[in-house]
Amino acid sequence: MARKRERLQNPQPFLAEDSKDSVASSRKRSKSREGRKQHQAEEKLLSSGMSSKILKVALIQQREVEDEDLHAQNPNNSLLTVTQDPPRDKGGEDDDDDDIDKFAGFDETQSRVGDYERALLQEIDEEDEKLLEAFLSKDAVPQRTLADIIVAKIKERDANVSSEVRPLPKLDVSVIDLYKGLGSFLSKYTAGEIPDAFKNIPSMINWEDFLYLTEPVKWSPNAVYQATRIFASNLGVKRAERFYKLVLLPRVREDIRKNKRLHFALYQSLKKCLYKPAAFFKGILFPLCESRTCNLREAVIIGSIIQKVSIPLLHSSVALLKLAEMEYCGTTSYFIKLLLEKKYALPYRALDALVVHFVRFFDDTRIMPVIWHQSLLAFVQRYKNELQKEDKDNLRALLEKQKHKLVTPEISRELNNSRNRGEKEDDLMLIDILCPVASTHGGRLIDYLGS
Repeated sequence: MARKRERLQNPQPFLAEDSKDSVASSRKRSKSREGRKQHQAEEKLLSSGMSSKILKVALIQQREVEDEDLHAQNPNNSLLTVTQDPPRDKGGEDDDDDDIDKFAGFDETQSRVGDYERALLQEIDEEDEKLLEAFLSKDAVPQRTLADIIVAKIKERDANVSSEVRPLPKLDVSVIDLYKGLGSFLSKYTAGEIPDAFKNIPSMINWEDFLYLTEPVKWSPNAVYQATRIFASNLGVKRAERFYKLVLLPRVREDIRKNKRLHFALYQSLKKCLYKPAAFFKGILFPLCESRTCNLREAVIIGSIIQKVSIPLLHSSVALLKLAEMEYCGTTSYFIKLLLEKKYALPYRALDALVVHFVRFFDDTRIMPVIWHQSLLAFVQRYKNELQKEDKDNLRALLEKQKHKLVTPEISRELNNSRNRGEKEDDLMLIDILCPVASTHGGRLIDYLGS
């Protein structure tokens, strides 16, 4: 039998043969549409944290390019090359663990070895520590904690409260038992979820009473870190300042005193404090210096936080102004030096206050520590062209009284090879730039100090 011929089937019978190109182009268009949809779907997978990191890196790169262009245009202008640190985002350097309930704890090796401990060994000198002891207060009052404040309030309300038994605020018995049990949990906490009862404390009016029931002194270091994250994010500046001053700072100082170092979780807690710079300075740095008991070890550890984390210009200017006017305790010079080395374009009011700070040691008969001379050198190196002629004369007279065989010649050389504020025509552009900064920030400094 003859074979049947196979039927030819045209899948597209209504298209002419010479329209194959149009068919191929339509297929390419459909593939390109699918590719675009897939790319859009991949873009949607990017988390908000990753997007913020990308934007932050792009901003830093843009600032670096602008600084290079500015330096190329003004190679002899030292002040115009000064840059401010990029603005911090909400999470700082620890954006990878924004979810509090997903906290996995810190590795024990991190608590033993860290960058700040290596810096500590390099910075601390026994001779400097002995010199600084002459500036520390020997009759200083012990720093008050949250427990001291709450107990004093309870005794004011009820004079019959016994001083031997730990008094409790007037709350419901079930609430007291709940937060006592929560305190027992936090004393053993290492990783995992934080109970909602603790997360709700910042939203309460009498939040200090509830916090007192959990006994913050007995918290584990990881619990302190988690609490700092919660309170730094959910409290206002004034409340966060009280938490830093009454809970975190005493715990940090006690840990340094006992172990001669700081636990890594507590170190990370201090870094989290700078999410609110005003609260950090008013709750950590200023009380530490005002106590006049801050030793060099504490200054180096806490100062490394200031050195690593970017701080806005206004907050740093106010910090320098307050430190300059504060009663000197030795380690104050270390914090002044760290803030000066961040190379801000400081307003004239802060510069004048620093000049007064150094000149007041003209009649001091004590031997000034090396860190004092180093802070003066850092000040002169950064801002020698923005000082008035009278200020430089006063500093030269100071160098005749307070001398260091290595540092003092460098300070004199910097002062001699500099111009005065507004002395030359080349400084007119500097004055036009700095005057708005000085006038604007000057008023804001007053408002800040008043608050």
